[in-house]
Amino acid sequence: MSKQVAGAASLPSRSVGSGKAEMGDGTGVSSTTAPAKKKLSVLIVDDDLMIRTIHTILVSRVGGEVESQVAENGKVAVDLFRSGKSFDVVLMDWEMPVMNGIEATKELRNMGVSSMIVGVTSHSMDTEKDTFMAAGLDDCYEKPLSIKILKDILQKMKIDA
Repeated sequence: MSKQVAGAASLPSRSVGSGKAEMGDGTGVSSTTAPAKKKLSVLIVDDDLMIRTIHTILVSRVGGEVESQVAENGKVAVDLFRSGKSFDVVLMDWEMPVMNGIEATKELRNMGVSSMIVGVTSHSMDTEKDTFMAAGLDDCYEKPLSIKILKDILQKMKIDA
């Protein structure tokens, strides 16, 4: 698990040189290294500190290369994407101050964000979940999530967890 500071930019990796590994004898033999495995990035959006903590711990325990970042409301999440951040999965709470999950999800979709957005809510009635889904969610679960549900979410993305 790696926490990132909101608004902090990641620098793109750059190749320098010919792309060949120089051997001790200067022959310039091509290097054939396996590509680095991409880390899965998860944004946890919830105003409840306890839920953010639980979900952060679950993400760190799911296995594989996973990093997470938290946002305490939908506006912070939208602002992260506007600043150029991107995430593979967004775990989005429904009821939050400033900007709720429905508003944030609609805004992210209007911005063209194609990340998997998963609603995480205390609302248990199907009609309530349908309302949240209509905002543009890919899926919706009751909170808090479990390790099994989180693994199921990642499996839908065909990510080995």
